[in-house]
Amino acid sequence: MGKPKPAPLRERDITRQIAREYYKEFDQLIESDVIIVGAGPAGLICAHDLGRMGVKTLIVEQSLALGGGFWSGGYLMNKATICAPAHKILKEVGVPCKQIKECPGMYMVDPPHATGALIAAAYDAGAKIMNLTRVVDLILRREGVLEGVVVNSTTAEMAGHDIIHVDPIALESKIVVDATGHDAVVVNLLHKRGLYQQVPGNGAMWVSRSEEEVMDRTGEVSPNCFVIGLAVAAVFGTPRMGPAFGSMLLSGRYGAELIQKKLRHK
Repeated sequence: MGKPKPAPLRERDITRQIAREYYKEFDQLIESDVIIVGAGPAGLICAHDLGRMGVKTLIVEQSLALGGGFWSGGYLMNKATICAPAHKILKEVGVPCKQIKECPGMYMVDPPHATGALIAAAYDAGAKIMNLTRVVDLILRREGVLEGVVVNSTTAEMAGHDIIHVDPIALESKIVVDATGHDAVVVNLLHKRGLYQQVPGNGAMWVSRSEEEVMDRTGEVSPNCFVIGLAVAAVFGTPRMGPAFGSMLLSGRYGAELIQKKLRHK
C-alpha cells in the first residue's frame, strides 16, 4: 500500500463546508416527531429503536460527551453490570457480555465499548443529536399540552445570564421524552409551570426493586411527555440502582414501543 498522501485541503474550504453542512442539517432538526432529552443508555437505545421504526428522532444532550453515567461504570472501575434480558440489547449492537456464573441473570460489560456501540447504533438508525445543548424551558400549547422544548447553548447557560445573555431557541416535536436520569429535567419543568406534582427524586439504593419499578412505571406521565430510564425513578421516588444498567436499556426499548403506539393515534 505504501505511504498514504493526504489530500491538500484549504483552510477556508474546511470552515466553509463545516458551516454549510451544519446549518443545512440544523434546518431539519427544528421539527421532529420525537425529542429525547438525555443521551444516556436509555435515551440512546430509545432513539435507535424509534429511528429503525422510521420515526424522526432528535436527542438533545447538555454535555459534550454522549452516554451519561454509562461511560465509567461503578466507582471508576470501568465495569458495569447488566441484568438479563437487557444483555440481549447490547449483543444486538455488537457488545460482548460476560455472564457471571455465580450470579444468575448478571452480565458484565466494558462501559466504553457499550456506550460507543449505543451511540453508533443510534446514528446508524437515523437519529440526530445536538450535544452541548441544554433544555431550559418547554413549548406548551392547548391548555398545557407539551409540543417541544426550548434550548440554549450549555456554555452560555453555565456562564450565567449576567455574563452572557443569549436568548434560547425552540425545537418542536409531537413527543418529548425525559431521559435525563436523576435530574428529571423535563418533568421538573412541567412542575415549574404548574402542570405536574413536585418531583421527589430517587430513593435509597435497592437494585432489584429499582429495576422492577423503572419498568413498571416507564411511560407517559403528562400529555406528550414520556419518562424512561433512571428519570422514572426520580419522578416516582423509587429506589436508585447504581451501576446496574439493565432496566435503563429495557426501559428505553419499551418506551420506544409506547411512543410508536401514541404516534399512530395522533
